[in-house]
Amino acid sequence: MSPLKRSVTLAATLAVALVMGVASAQDVYPSKPITLIVPFPPGGVADIVGRPFAEALSRELKTPVIIENKPGAGGGIGMGAVAKAKADGYTLLMALSSISILPEADKVLGRAPLYQLDQFTPIARLTADPTILAVRADSPWKTLQDFVADARRRPGAITYGSSGNYGTMHVPMEMFAHRADVKLLHVPFTGGGPAVVALLGGQVDALSTGPSTVLQHVKAGKVRVLASWGDHRLASLPDVKTLTESGFDAVFFQWCALFAPAGTPEPILSRLREAARVAAADPRFVNTLATVETPVQYLDAPEMRRFWEADAKTLAEAVQRVGKVE
Repeated sequence: MSPLKRSVTLAATLAVALVMGVASAQDVYPSKPITLIVPFPPGGVADIVGRPFAEALSRELKTPVIIENKPGAGGGIGMGAVAKAKADGYTLLMALSSISILPEADKVLGRAPLYQLDQFTPIARLTADPTILAVRADSPWKTLQDFVADARRRPGAITYGSSGNYGTMHVPMEMFAHRADVKLLHVPFTGGGPAVVALLGGQVDALSTGPSTVLQHVKAGKVRVLASWGDHRLASLPDVKTLTESGFDAVFFQWCALFAPAGTPEPILSRLREAARVAAADPRFVNTLATVETPVQYLDAPEMRRFWEADAKTLAEAVQRVGKVE
């Protein structure tokens, strides 16, 4: 072989090796820290689940998974940011069921949505708790019947806080108000944490919230639970009736799930699904949620997608009934 041909062959071999090396490096996932967006302030359900889950996921993926709280617009700001993020597995979302509500609310309000559901790919559902109706322990309402009777006597006088318009603390309360034929005054906050603080501080009278955010205050004698939105009673609150048991047909689950931007490559999604499955079973994660009496209710991506599609349909119908809220 002539020197020229040897040089050309060597160059071609080096080029192929370089390309293969680059491809191999790109195939290693993860190779840098992952950002997990929680679209609410600290203290809410997504944050309570997201922080210990991020630690468990970090251990399984062997790379830092960093929580970034990005609140606003009932979670829409953070969810919109993830929808537009690069689909490379390094920006993930810890979302609540409000992910399904907000685009429908934007439609009702006649404004451009911050995101569409098809901009996300579900990885796993982690929890699915019904919300509970919480009031301060020093309130005049000892039972749900007391609360309803007072609300009928004083339309619009009883206030309730939420994580924002059409969020997972707003929609269930409006579902209940519709079924109970009462009018309540909605006071939106930037997230579930601030809404709980407002309840404890006397700025609002009631909340529909996930059990994990208030059970510590129930145990401390600061909060009373009047009902739950579940399809059966909560194991952590066995004496608390569901709304359905009390004659008000309103069921709502505040689930928490991990999402990636749509278009994330399948090998990365597969790695994330496997890591999420392991992280969800991590004893430290399970025990942390157990301290707030929130059981892991895991669904892998295919089952989560089916669950999500059915739930989104139910919630869209609820938002349409609520109608335009400014």
